[in-house]
Amino acid sequence: MLPGIVSRVVELLLGRREGSLHRKVAGAATAVLLAVMLVGSYAVVEAERGAPRAQLTTYPRALWWAVETATTVGYGDFYPVTLWGRVIAVVVMIVGITAYGMVTAALATWFVGRDQERRHRRVLRAEQTVEEAARALHERFDRLERMLEGGGGPKR
Repeated sequence: MLPGIVSRVVELLLGRREGSLHRKVAGAATAVLLAVMLVGSYAVVEAERGAPRAQLTTYPRALWWAVETATTVGYGDFYPVTLWGRVIAVVVMIVGITAYGMVTAALATWFVGRDQERRHRRVLRAEQTVEEAARALHERFDRLERMLEGGGGPKR
């Protein structure tokens, strides 16, 4: 049952094959961030185990620390004291900053793309209006030309 739930969550995050690139990038960044926070929490507990003044000794505390570190909030209530704990912290920080940057960029690109599509549709409608007006003028000129050639022009 759990693998089915995990695969559905991954599919939701990554999007289906025909999904937009924006959604795939944001989903992939989010999935990587979640994995790094979960694995990093476990790894930091292992790295800090038995160290003097260690605060990250339980998984729930380490998970809270990973979330606040990845989001760059950094309350300072928990922090690693060992070298390997700090190395893990650097990885969580870099992945967190990168993931949030990618999600923000994907959203911004999506909004800009929508605005460009709206503008493009407006330009196409304007071009159609101009083409219709040009066609109508062309037809009028053709009628005038036929009238003038056939001697049926306006009488004075």
